[in-house]
Amino acid sequence: MSSKNLLLELFVEELPPKSLKKLGESFAENMAASLKAQGLTADAVVTAYASPRRLAVHITSVAQRAADKQVTQKLMPVTVGLDASGQATPALLKKLSALGADASVVPQLKRAPDGKAEALFFDSVVAGATLTEGLQKALDETLGKLPIAKVMTYQLADGWSSVNFVRPAHGLVALHGSDIIAISVLGLHAGRTTSGHRFEAKNATVTLTDADSYARQLRDEGAVIASFAARRAEIVRQIGVIATQQGLRAIDDEALLDEVTALVERPNVLLGKFETEFLEVPQECLILTMKANQKYFPLLDSKGKLTNQFLIVSNISPADASLVIGGNERVVRPRLADAKFFFDQDRKKSLAARVEGLNKVVYHNKLGTQGERVVRVQAIARAIAQQLGGDALAAQAEQAAGLAKVDLLTDMVGEFPELQGIMGRYYAQHDGLGDDIAFAIEDHYKPRFAGDELPRNQVGICVALADKLETLVGMFGIGQIPTGDKDPFALRRHALGVIRMLIEKQLPLGLPELLSSAFAGFPAGLLNGGQAELQTFVLERLGGLLREQGYTSNEVDAVLSLKPAQLYLVSRQLEAVRAFAALPEAAALAAANKRVGNILKKVEGEVGTNVDAALLHEAAEQALHTALSHIAPQAEAAFAAGDYTASLQVLAALRTPVDAFFDSVMVNAEDAALRANRLALLAQLHRAMNRVADLSKLAA
Repeated sequence: MSSKNLLLELFVEELPPKSLKKLGESFAENMAASLKAQGLTADAVVTAYASPRRLAVHITSVAQRAADKQVTQKLMPVTVGLDASGQATPALLKKLSALGADASVVPQLKRAPDGKAEALFFDSVVAGATLTEGLQKALDETLGKLPIAKVMTYQLADGWSSVNFVRPAHGLVALHGSDIIAISVLGLHAGRTTSGHRFEAKNATVTLTDADSYARQLRDEGAVIASFAARRAEIVRQIGVIATQQGLRAIDDEALLDEVTALVERPNVLLGKFETEFLEVPQECLILTMKANQKYFPLLDSKGKLTNQFLIVSNISPADASLVIGGNERVVRPRLADAKFFFDQDRKKSLAARVEGLNKVVYHNKLGTQGERVVRVQAIARAIAQQLGGDALAAQAEQAAGLAKVDLLTDMVGEFPELQGIMGRYYAQHDGLGDDIAFAIEDHYKPRFAGDELPRNQVGICVALADKLETLVGMFGIGQIPTGDKDPFALRRHALGVIRMLIEKQLPLGLPELLSSAFAGFPAGLLNGGQAELQTFVLERLGGLLREQGYTSNEVDAVLSLKPAQLYLVSRQLEAVRAFAALPEAAALAAANKRVGNILKKVEGEVGTNVDAALLHEAAEQALHTALSHIAPQAEAAFAAGDYTASLQVLAALRTPVDAFFDSVMVNAEDAALRANRLALLAQLHRAMNRVADLSKLAA
């Protein structure tokens, strides 16, 4: 079969910029996968193209026709397909007819076991798909799989028909080498012509010579860089050149870079400026308005401070760029003026003076207003701070918690919700509050996402913990528990935030006590339980986090099954378990521990823990009791000192007496006193072996 390179392009109106990268990748990947599944290509090199007005893919070594396939099909049980004399039944003949065969093939049918019965199988050759058929199928499947958030319905040129797609499509190119493949989609028929840049193309229409000339002809004749990656790299290069010339650096923002790449066909980066008086506004406000509203790249100095210069990524390259630069400078000025106005107006009223307004903002219909929520956060923060730093820290945490949500009522946060917390910090500093309070107001939302930094001071830690715990407790208390992939209140993220603060800041706060104090911050009768479920939820999130860090499921289960209270100690427990598992005695002791646990679970009533040495009749039980009396105190002392590895290591000496005990001692003796004494011995053993972790989880 002859093979050539394939080029497919769908030319459309401007695609959603935030979706373009994914659309381009999906278009290329699904086209290539479908053609490969149909046998039209094997180890092809796939190149994706995506610009504001096109989705395209170049695939190497695509066959004109797929190879024929040998197919074996199950027809029916032998007893159904053949009568007593071995002749074909009407049911078999009908089935063969549907497959394009007749009674002449009956002698060639294969018999093979199929479960308990024997079945008939038919071998046939299926003709390979032609490129036209396969490409049409691949394109139809690919368009159905594109990650389109919302489709448009539009009329075709005939004025009657309508189709659905992300944006109206105006052209289709399908070239196999230099040959046009006759396919159609969205009311379009494939050809070899496409369109270049709206304003800067040498020719309005670009006629493609062959599949391999696509990127070159678009660049040279159409003034378009078709590759998303190449266009992005060119923007990065130009930004770097201009920023270096100015002795500055552009702000890092991968999402903005992707979005701007999706807005231009041939980028031209230009330098703009604004009046220095706007720099009096917090730089976060200016940066956000330039990025979000204008898609500019703000420039920072060597200390990370915003300057009055910014970079524009233009889609045109005039000989004199002054008009383009001037136009963008005029456009950004009102945006910055709005930010300055909001900042000036907000500072006319202190944060404390706005607190009452939170009582008019609904937080949740079952949990009351933001004002009521703030009171709960204050109570929880004060309780946490009291444990960590006494009265002084408690007073600061209560004050910061009371002001943490107030900036939600300001004009600046109303315009830019992303600045909540940040503006609270600026306004707190303007009000004369100390940095401990101001930074706590900003930081109480942290960590906001995986890898985000934690609050920078103790006050912030207390308020951040309280804020997240209030959300978790409130939602669990009214039954709003995450299910499957649905988590509308981001409770998983809040739980991970609590976990990270407890562990990374090594806070000596027991999880059960922490949750109890959080539940105590809610008025009686408002919640319907949920504390046990919430504790399980937090430990499950911790388990997932630990597995991501490289611990095995057995190691994690061994530690977390004991429901550890001090989460900052969990990593030390895990390392101890890992070291114990490497010992030659570990497997036998883990199995024995599992056996002991199963025995104790089956006991009706309570098992005592006091062993009467006079009732130890067997040599093996005497030896185990002696060894345990010597080893258990060592393990307990090491555990109390926080040396969990040593606490587990000393248990290795128990292997021989434990094995001997189970080999020669009948635990469930007929004598009740003897049985109770042996169970008490096993209970002591079980306690000694499971202080650091449940070692039975290590058993195979």
